[in-house]
Amino acid sequence: MFDGGGAGGFDMSNLLAQAQAMQDQLMQAQANLETQEVEGSAGGGLVGAVVSGTGELLRLDIKKEAVDPEDTETLADLIVAAVRDASENAKAAAAQAMGPLANGIPGFGGPADAGLDDDRPSPELPGGGIGFTKPSGPPGQNPA
Repeated sequence: MFDGGGAGGFDMSNLLAQAQAMQDQLMQAQANLETQEVEGSAGGGLVGAVVSGTGELLRLDIKKEAVDPEDTETLADLIVAAVRDASENAKAAAAQAMGPLANGIPGFGGPADAGLDDDRPSPELPGGGIGFTKPSGPPGQNPA
């Protein structure tokens, strides 16, 4: 059973405190992304798009030179490209803002738990995880 911490024990209160701190940081990072504006462009700046850090389209800027009533397809392509560029920039900004927060708690799955995906111990916790190992053998069978 858990002994609340001690030598070789598992400190559940410490783990819960870490999880709460990570949740608070994640919520703050998400709130910051909602107010951040990220730009993208296409056609050498003929069309610009601005999205929020969460990817919501906020506005389009179209220069007069981009508008040809005889060729609306090119304008549509430029708009799509500008929005796509802004969205990719927003994804990069979100990845940078979330950083290690997006990885979760080591030993409980997710990208931070790389040790369980490739038979190597997790660098964050000795032996990887909390006593779970990558199963071997066919699915539904206990390893021999």
